[in-house]
Amino acid sequence: MKNLALVSLAAVLAIPAAWADTIAANGPSGAHYANGSAEPVCTVTSLDVSCTGTTIGGVGNTNATAVLSASYSGTVQCQNHGGQIVDVKTQVTTATSSGTLRPSKNGQLVVPPLSTTAPTTTELQDAAVCPNGNWTKLLLGSPTLVNYVYTVTFAGFTQPYISIVGP
Repeated sequence: MKNLALVSLAAVLAIPAAWADTIAANGPSGAHYANGSAEPVCTVTSLDVSCTGTTIGGVGNTNATAVLSASYSGTVQCQNHGGQIVDVKTQVTTATSSGTLRPSKNGQLVVPPLSTTAPTTTELQDAAVCPNGNWTKLLLGSPTLVNYVYTVTFAGFTQPYISIVGP
């Protein structure tokens, strides 16, 4: 009876290891964070998004793509010369940073830090569409960060090896 309990406990403890394999299924079979490296961390400072880099070992000759995409929102009003204001238009602008990564000769892939910068008032106003070019575009308040997505996807794989979504 005691042995049966130990076998059952061992089976339960082995389940999380199987879940970890599904994450590894999104990359080459030997892929792992290299010694001294960890999963990237993303932070938001004054609406700018920055993600740390990492090194992934055991990738052989498999390339990857790293992408950081952040969506920003701002509310723009259109006003004509007579003072008439059209309904408020909420604009969404996306800032993206990306790159193709190639492993070194020793099968390690260096993922550099990536960052995006919040759009300027002018960029959000330019994204708005007013009835015609004679209307003045006004940004109400400040832009806001809607969300960001950071991924590292290996060539030949449909799902990312690393995926961080925020805020």
